[in-house]
Amino acid sequence: MPLPEPPPAGTPMLPAGTYAGDVVLITGGGTGLGRAMAVEFARLGAAVAIVSRNPEHRAAGVEAVEKAGGRGFGVGADIRDAASVDAAFDAIEAELGAVSVLVNNAAGNFQVPAESMSPNAWRAVTQIVLDGTFFCSGAFARRRIALGAPGAILNIGATYAWTGGPGAAHSAAAKAGVANMTQTLSVEWGPHGIRVNSMAPGVFPHEDQDAHWGDGKEEQAVARAASVPGGRVGRLHELGWAATYLCSPYAAYVSGHNFVIDGANWHRRHGFSMPAYVPIPEILAGQDKSFG
Repeated sequence: MPLPEPPPAGTPMLPAGTYAGDVVLITGGGTGLGRAMAVEFARLGAAVAIVSRNPEHRAAGVEAVEKAGGRGFGVGADIRDAASVDAAFDAIEAELGAVSVLVNNAAGNFQVPAESMSPNAWRAVTQIVLDGTFFCSGAFARRRIALGAPGAILNIGATYAWTGGPGAAHSAAAKAGVANMTQTLSVEWGPHGIRVNSMAPGVFPHEDQDAHWGDGKEEQAVARAASVPGGRVGRLHELGWAATYLCSPYAAYVSGHNFVIDGANWHRRHGFSMPAYVPIPEILAGQDKSFG
């Protein structure tokens, strides 16, 4: 028997208007997990800024926010560049007001054997995941401190930050840095009323995986569900609910926490043994690009 299904999408998880008056900035908020979080913040009254280099992604995120009843605004920015990040914050403040919640969701990833990884491949991931998270967090904190106002940051991590993963030397190292940064910044910025948490999602299928899974996406989804101790994959609105809780006044004493939402997936094992090891070249040959 799998874990029970959550209440249906659109069901309120927090009181209506919880984020009324708040401006939420979500990097990479136009697609996948980022868009799912944007929708739930919008349902609760937030104005949501979608930051992405891709204009189509920005438009999709704004459309989803507005359909959920929120006010959306798209901003182009390269989070690998601190000046671009500051310019994005300026544009958002001019349009929506001061950002009070930051979700560092943007990421880059692809599997590659470590011995074959080029310097550019390494930087392509670490500069988005680690540098981008730091640049956005710093810009946010400086502005909140200058205002004398509290705030909340949510970093999107991954459980392989703690375990490592085949073909993920760049991504796992960057996510490990984000997990550590979450703890450090929560201590440094706590006296300023700024909370910093991290969330590590498990298997949450979404429309952006269609191109990757292709015609076999249904079979892939069934296979992934079978690998999760909870017996099912996550639902996107569950992820959105977790994000809105962690950034809300109802989590006002929660900071420096790495929250895993994966149906116990990263703990799975049989007795004292792990599943059979598959070398990364075989994984890539088999087109299984998953990390969960």
